[in-house]
Amino acid sequence: MDFSKIPDIDSLGDLNGKHVFMRADFNVPLDGESITSDQRITAALPTIQLLLGKGAKLILACHLGRPAGNGFEKKYSLAPVAKRLSELLGADVSLLPDCVGDQTKKSVSGIHEGAAVLLENLRFHESESKGSEEFGKQLASLADAYVNDAFGTCHRSDASMVWPAKLLPSAAGLLVKAEVDAMAKVLDNPARPCLAVLGGAKVSDKIPLINNLLPKVNEVCIGGGMAYTFLLSQGIGIGNSLCDDTLVDDCKAILAKASELGVIVHLPSDHVVGDSIDAEGVEEVNGDVPDGKAAFDIGDNTATRYADAIKRAKTILFNGPMGVFEKERFSNGTQIVVRAIADATSEGAFSVIGGGDSASAVEHFDVAEKVSHVSTGGGASLTLLQGAEMPALAALIK
Repeated sequence: MDFSKIPDIDSLGDLNGKHVFMRADFNVPLDGESITSDQRITAALPTIQLLLGKGAKLILACHLGRPAGNGFEKKYSLAPVAKRLSELLGADVSLLPDCVGDQTKKSVSGIHEGAAVLLENLRFHESESKGSEEFGKQLASLADAYVNDAFGTCHRSDASMVWPAKLLPSAAGLLVKAEVDAMAKVLDNPARPCLAVLGGAKVSDKIPLINNLLPKVNEVCIGGGMAYTFLLSQGIGIGNSLCDDTLVDDCKAILAKASELGVIVHLPSDHVVGDSIDAEGVEEVNGDVPDGKAAFDIGDNTATRYADAIKRAKTILFNGPMGVFEKERFSNGTQIVVRAIADATSEGAFSVIGGGDSASAVEHFDVAEKVSHVSTGGGASLTLLQGAEMPALAALIK
């Protein structure tokens, strides 16, 4: 995908008095009716404020959770989001009782310039997740222009993500533009040396990613549960560590391809092991993981090697923790790696942190403000980095 072809808000021209449909990502965590983290709402504020400042009549839309799709469900109502948005903007953001229909159209027609309303949960209609063209046309009929600022859903073909973009003058919001620009700095002619630090539990998630990155990077550091399928492919004992036996040959093929391309792949040489993830007694071992034990973090020597590779790099992608960092005894590898990324960034490297667990890791170790970009979309950033289809972004490119 040619990221440079994704239009920005300036391409929409004069928005004063125009209805703008903005697809946002307000899929916030809730405890009852209380929002436990408003990070996704605050991330959308710059685009919201930009559009309101241009005099747009703003129609905000999003989903929350996984309702059945058969109509209103109170626990998935966007009422808490409307309340928090109103507080953050210092202006009332009314929640409409539905997102389509005659009453919605009537309410939307009464919006004033520089004001916003929020449509009720799009997923109260099953047509949203099914990508229905008819439902998408109903949403598009509410507005004169469309802005997509919901990066976390850009890998899906939901009706609100695709059809308004196809039917209306459309653009990426500031958040989506920032995400795409950051990923492009890794995928398109990165500053070198370029390094990918990849971890997490599921090797199946990362094989397409590694295959897409190998021609673009100079070095790869592999940690987390995914590393042990790679180690097994090299004849190294992994004990009871996490492993996907069906992907051993794929891992061998990746290492062979890396060798052909001259890409250095670093694998763990020492490990923090225990009888189980909840066992209190843990130890560091070199080489093979002993029978009956499982590895839950990279060891100190491996973490130091990875930190040295990070110091050399000018472009760094971090996608997936090195161990079960939520438990202190298995957190050292991830901590050393993310702090090394922060240090390298302060020395001029460009660093991109994938969403999900990767974003949680840099927040956990208080370095989120010290890296170049933290993605807001786990699945979306992984899909983009894999080079797979991004239906919502493709729809923006006319």
